[in-house]
Amino acid sequence: MIALNVNGQDRNVDVPDDMPLLWVLRDVIGLTGTKFGCGIAQCGACTVQLDGQPVRSCVLPVASVGSRHVTTVEAIGATPSGKKVQQAWLDLEVIQCGYCQSGQIMSASALLDRTPDPSDSDIDAAMSGNICRCGTYTRIRAAIKQAAKA
Repeated sequence: MIALNVNGQDRNVDVPDDMPLLWVLRDVIGLTGTKFGCGIAQCGACTVQLDGQPVRSCVLPVASVGSRHVTTVEAIGATPSGKKVQQAWLDLEVIQCGYCQSGQIMSASALLDRTPDPSDSDIDAAMSGNICRCGTYTRIRAAIKQAAKA
């Protein structure tokens, strides 16, 4: 049995130690907002936050989470930066197919938590691991800047 804190709730899951966190979140706990993309931590669709830091859950063994707090897209709107990012995403119609959006929002909110007024290069660096096949990078950058000013 592995103890986790997910979105502020303590959970005990009976899974193998090496099961990726993504599958624990989606298949065991039922939080399907976090998406599977590439499975090798290259596209960022599976991004969640561990103690506020963005991580790729598709390659993170659940046993390595330990006592750190897991935040998923289902709860990011309860944080000040997450709420601002989600509103900016809606205001600027960033979402196209929507598949990468949960990972994008998790990375963007983590960026704003550590860099409240990010430059273009800060945004490029923070978001470089999140791929959007629809190509909405210009709107993603604009939304992050709008969220920073909100």
